[in-house]
Amino acid sequence: QVQLVESGGGLVQPGGSLRLSCDASGFTLNRHAVSWFRQAPGKEREGVACISNSDGNTHYADSVKGRFTISRDNAKNTVYLQMNSLKPEDTAVYYCAAAVPLGIRMSTWCLLPAQFKYWGQGTLVTVSE
Repeated sequence: QVQLVESGGGLVQPGGSLRLSCDASGFTLNRHAVSWFRQAPGKEREGVACISNSDGNTHYADSVKGRFTISRDNAKNTVYLQMNSLKPEDTAVYYCAAAVPLGIRMSTWCLLPAQFKYWGQGTLVTVSE
């Protein structure tokens, strides 16, 4: 059974940090590009960061560039999202998702939810005083 499970969410003050984890089971994660998405109440789901399956290439949304870092440990079948300098506007449910690479430049598709077949259930991140 293919499964992605996120963890690491919680309540943090503005300026703080969190590290999210995405653990995969039932399939080989290193054959898939993995992205993190987020969805705030009343807003559409948006792509945050993605990492390729092979060469570690990454891509970020402008809103998180320089603050968030995506990484992967293929031996553990896990992808991480290190989030620093958190802002109240980062508050959302964060999801990881996996997709077989499309064979074109990753940045053109990896932040688009429709391109992803496998999704986790999400973990809530709240940035507040």
